[in-house]
Amino acid sequence: MARTTQKQKLFNGRDHSWMQFNHRVLEEAEDAANPLLERVKFLAITGSNLDEYVEIRQAGLMQRIEDGYREPGYDGLRPDESLAALTADIHTFVAAQYACWNKQLLPELRKSGIRLLEWNELGEEARAFAQGYFQREVDPLLTPIAIDPAHPFPRVLNKALCLALLLRRKRRSSGPQVLGVVTVPRALPRFVRLPASDGKFDYLLLQDLIAQNLSGMYRGYEVLARAAFRVTRNSNLYFEEEEARSLLETIRVELHNRRKGDAVRLEIEEGADPEIVERLRVNFELDEDQVFRGDGPVNLSRLMFFYGDVQRPDLKFPHFTPKPLHLSRKSTGIFDELRHRDILLHHPYDSYDPVVNFIEQGAQDPAVVSMKQTLYRTSQDSPVFQALTEAAASKEATLVVELMARFDEASNIRWARSMEDAGVQVFHGVVGLKTHCKLALLVRRDEDGVTRRYCHLGTGNYNPVTARFYTDLSMLTSNPQITERVHMVFNYLTAHAEIDDYRPLLVAPLTMAESFLGLIRREQEHAQAGRPAHIVAKMNALLEPSVIEALYQASQAGVEIDLIIRGVCTLRPGVHGLSDRIRVRSIVGRFLEHSRIFHFANGGDDEIYLGSADWMPRNLFERCEVVFPVRDAAAKARIHDEILPALLADTLKARLQQPDGSYLRARKEPKDALSFSSQDFLMQLAEGKVDLDAIPAPTVSAQPAKHAAKKATAAD
Repeated sequence: MARTTQKQKLFNGRDHSWMQFNHRVLEEAEDAANPLLERVKFLAITGSNLDEYVEIRQAGLMQRIEDGYREPGYDGLRPDESLAALTADIHTFVAAQYACWNKQLLPELRKSGIRLLEWNELGEEARAFAQGYFQREVDPLLTPIAIDPAHPFPRVLNKALCLALLLRRKRRSSGPQVLGVVTVPRALPRFVRLPASDGKFDYLLLQDLIAQNLSGMYRGYEVLARAAFRVTRNSNLYFEEEEARSLLETIRVELHNRRKGDAVRLEIEEGADPEIVERLRVNFELDEDQVFRGDGPVNLSRLMFFYGDVQRPDLKFPHFTPKPLHLSRKSTGIFDELRHRDILLHHPYDSYDPVVNFIEQGAQDPAVVSMKQTLYRTSQDSPVFQALTEAAASKEATLVVELMARFDEASNIRWARSMEDAGVQVFHGVVGLKTHCKLALLVRRDEDGVTRRYCHLGTGNYNPVTARFYTDLSMLTSNPQITERVHMVFNYLTAHAEIDDYRPLLVAPLTMAESFLGLIRREQEHAQAGRPAHIVAKMNALLEPSVIEALYQASQAGVEIDLIIRGVCTLRPGVHGLSDRIRVRSIVGRFLEHSRIFHFANGGDDEIYLGSADWMPRNLFERCEVVFPVRDAAAKARIHDEILPALLADTLKARLQQPDGSYLRARKEPKDALSFSSQDFLMQLAEGKVDLDAIPAPTVSAQPAKHAAKKATAAD
């Protein structure tokens, strides 16, 4: 018991922390200050977030319990205790989701002329249109099933929306009741757009339209009751390397097997007939607490449809155009520019076009003789995909693709094979490790006769679409120290050829964990010697126990630590005697905070790193990751004096983590003080509407790096 208590003193629960994150997203849906359709979008995101969490994390806990694991986690809870707490949290959260939809968003949508109607609300014209749509588009895709000895319960696909029906034959009024199932076609939108007057938007749920036509599908039956439902299945992906003929074939097999995953959640309409609920629960072998009832549309993630279909710019965030890259006047092109300086881009405030152009020019430039790139997630219509395919016709083109990018495996397999057919050398990285690093390397015979390497290193995927709403950082460079080591990383990925020293890069799983621990220890030594000591780290999640414990030790030694963690954080900040000098904030706003930044004051000689890795066990030990230094003076200053201070000064979209893992909004006092949004500021800065002086002065709980260094120096 003592060991469990000690763990709980050091770490907050992972599942509780994740639920807190999704609550922060839900707060954005509830926030009337956000445009209405943006609020609907945030609610849809909470639904998709919860889907992924249930089919991965909750399913994983259930597997561990079934496999007999009893060892407490780092939060001191056994798997069964974690599962019980998580399930209770999800029930509470689902109730909050539907309260937001029914009490806030749905009425506001109606006021704005956007109506989700029930069948009895439709006029004659709308009903005729809906029936015509059903006959043309819907009915040909339906397969009604009545379950009996000759027709067993169908294999319901993961997260497929279905209608469950309680049926009885008309000729046997006292006969047994049977269950019917109709799968709602995935190929069709979940909402049917109806005719409406100008400026109005009327919709009908597709499942409601199908429900109106059940009698035609079940002739000879009386429909006693019906309810929409959806089953979520275990989507963990496993494979045995030793038995696999190839990684590609293994993933294909596992994608097929995934459809056979055990059910872990049943979602069903509130008020569904108890007989329907019980029959479904028994069929899917679920406990009662795994049944989630929703007072509204099943699958809230589908509400994202409204954001794209309703053309009402006044109900969305104002349009923003990223800042284009301007090369130096004397520069003859991107390669000439990179021979003189590094280029740092902060997306989406800076356009992603320079990254795409860098890769496209590499494919088209005859002086470029070789191209190598990693891809984690992208699409076949991406310009990056097209450029690599084009490059294979005239130069060496190498691609390291991650086949096991969660939920993107099927599409990754398709375009990886297309690239192979085009002549690209396609590799799947190191067996057993996901390739998550973001690297592109070009080898060019320059005009002066020298062969040089040029590379792009980033914190986000090579996806021009997500680059519009993910905050990420890109660095383009020809620095020989960095580009040579990037070349060695590719050798590791394609031939498993390791070297002892990748510096100045931090490479997982080889050197990164120990390097980060060394950087934290070095900061601790600076603090003990009275030199400037400050760590500012921004990432998606913080879970690695060894890093958390090192941060605790650094805090106790006098290091000021500011952590900007968007999602899960199991570190406990502000605990007396443990983490007094550690502050944790999460920013949830218009853009998804995705960049990873690591700043170390280093006694006054600041070091800044960027990369693809969070401080999580999977990133540090189970993936191929790269973190790289920022050495160009202008690029370093931009992060040091612009990006980090803005994030640490946010009082509008930031929440501050409390020692118990809960979060409070970082609002200024007094309450009528003007709030500061880092994302709004960075957009205005990109548009030339403000300058750095617009960043508020630092507070005790959020000191930008430059101010902390000045304060420590003055104390010396």
